[in-house]
Amino acid sequence: MLYAPTTAAAKRAALRTALAGPGLLRFPGAFNPLSARLIQDKGFEGVYISGAVLSADLGLPDIGLTTATEVAGRSHQIARMTDLPALVDADTGFGEPMNVARTVQELEDAGVAGLHIEDQVNPKRCGHLDGKQVVGTDTAVKRIRAAADGRRDPNLLIMARTDIRAVEGLDATLERARALVDAGADAIFPEAMTGLAELEAVATAVDVPVLANMTEFGKSELFTEDQLASAGARIVIYPVSLLRVAMGAAERALDTLVAEGSLRSEVAGMQHRARLYELLDYPAYNTFDAGVFTFTVPGR
Repeated sequence: MLYAPTTAAAKRAALRTALAGPGLLRFPGAFNPLSARLIQDKGFEGVYISGAVLSADLGLPDIGLTTATEVAGRSHQIARMTDLPALVDADTGFGEPMNVARTVQELEDAGVAGLHIEDQVNPKRCGHLDGKQVVGTDTAVKRIRAAADGRRDPNLLIMARTDIRAVEGLDATLERARALVDAGADAIFPEAMTGLAELEAVATAVDVPVLANMTEFGKSELFTEDQLASAGARIVIYPVSLLRVAMGAAERALDTLVAEGSLRSEVAGMQHRARLYELLDYPAYNTFDAGVFTFTVPGR
């Protein structure tokens, strides 16, 4: 009932333990708190909070228009609804190194288990669009050092994302990844890899976990979990997938309403009220409510 009982510290420790073991950790992107609960119910290992999804939810393009406060607030709403560790997209850290450190602490307070900071020029843009620009290695390293120094819980996962592949190629990606690990990154997110061989090259080049981004309509092919694991990935995110599916269904339903004047033909594809109540744990609320209102007040 209400929020997940697992503490943020426990989720961070669990993520560290999972990354130290075998297997690929699957983090579908939650577009709201309810979808985070559904991700947990379906047996996944973690929840991803996408900057692109947060921007789209606000009706904005993913070009660095969101604020640290908005990201922290949404992260808090999502993280508190699941026992799973949440990994959040912190863009470029929302400012200079001191701002990065504050962003880390705000997200730490929001209850996430990890976050990633990227090396794009601020304001950034979607990692799978052309025309990206990246900062120099010195600036990228300062961001990660500030993030690592800013955290208070040593188990908070500081992941470094690099977008340099699309700008300078694979060799530059490997060099940048090594520098970011030396700066304190606990994991590496190489964005917009063009194939499994490139992902494997990054995983071989560093001694920390590597994340694979499986986003539809992007630069990377949608590989299977087995393929990604064989290439050395330890985490896979599906950042915008659930939002795309949900919005596709919403658009089809609206088209049906316009064409047919009713949603009767769409009912079979809807989540049933009973299933929604199950995810929300309605029975627990009813039990709590009954317990509160069944007491008697002693007379004078």
